[in-house]
Amino acid sequence: MNMEESQAVREMIKIIAKWDPFKYGEEFYETEAVDVVQAVYDEDDPDVLAKSIQHIFEASFEQMLPIDSCREVAGQLLFIKDSSSCTP
Repeated sequence: MNMEESQAVREMIKIIAKWDPFKYGEEFYETEAVDVVQAVYDEDDPDVLAKSIQHIFEASFEQMLPIDSCREVAGQLLFIKDSSSCTP
């Protein structure tokens, strides 16, 4: 992982924390944030990523997040990933 990618990962984790989908506080989602970032690097399709995000949080909290909310975050995370990749 290069410097730009590790910066991107930090940005992504910040976005997930600030999203705070269950209103438990920003420091509550470390495990999920790591899983979501992994999913971002595995997936380029925002709809598929949104479903992954929904699944990650459902597995941890046994509550289903609205897919639109997940899709919005997925878009932001993919934008960061695309901005940080060195390929034009």
